[in-house]
Amino acid sequence: MSTELIKKVKQIEIRTKNLVNNFFGGDYHSNFKGRGMTFSEVREYQHGDDVRFIDWNVTARSEFPYIKIFEEERELTVIIAIDVSSSGLFGSNVKLKKDLFIEISATLGFSAIKNNDKVGLLLFSDKVEKFIPPKKGKLHILRIITELLNFDFESTKRKTSLKNGLNFLGKISKKKNIIFLLSDFMDSNYWDGLKLLNYNHDLIPVQIFDGFEKKIPNLGLIEIEDLESERSLWIDTSNKKNRTQFATYLREKSNKFREQCRKIGIKPIQISTEEDFVKSLKLFFKRR
Repeated sequence: MSTELIKKVKQIEIRTKNLVNNFFGGDYHSNFKGRGMTFSEVREYQHGDDVRFIDWNVTARSEFPYIKIFEEERELTVIIAIDVSSSGLFGSNVKLKKDLFIEISATLGFSAIKNNDKVGLLLFSDKVEKFIPPKKGKLHILRIITELLNFDFESTKRKTSLKNGLNFLGKISKKKNIIFLLSDFMDSNYWDGLKLLNYNHDLIPVQIFDGFEKKIPNLGLIEIEDLESERSLWIDTSNKKNRTQFATYLREKSNKFREQCRKIGIKPIQISTEEDFVKSLKLFFKRR
């Protein structure tokens, strides 16, 4: 690992650990303190016990009614899934989308290990680029951050297939996981996969967009390139009507995404590269 990379990893560790200690510890724990129930033991049935939990196999062998005892599953597994397609290189002002992906992932990762949870990482485009199985511990989170910083977003023109990423997530574990899905969701034909994954897991889509995608400034005649398809489009931003129409189109697209998520029972987080992502995450956790 190069000296520069070590320095970057350390900077992110210090910054995000402070965020976790000052802001997210309680919010994360209260939201994800244990969603499942695991089998612990059996004991003889007592008056008032729920008959739905009778263990009929043990009861048949012993000739006395026994019930199953369950306990809350404290250890959770968090999967951070990141869309690393070429649109992540877009950024008009403060930072690139990919930079925000890394910061949010590090914050979520340190929040998870503080809660003694396992954390895994999936990087995908139109195929699976890398998968790191879930583990506990600080060293594991530092490895995840290093992989993110080391990943070459610019090596090729990567396209997006949320459908493929969702299919992979559905296959890696039968146990219910918490999945943070980070993407700009510039894709189609993924809603069935999103709905199915949310049914089996606790899915939280995190939509990242650039400020330019909501409010276009007057920059004259500009060329906008689709980094995945390599197509380009010229827009005269000096024309107020053009700016308004394009901004309206992007705003409606964002609203439609949020509304479609609501219809299938998902609450997304939508964050701009120009916003303080800390406020957005805290607001989400408090409303959840």
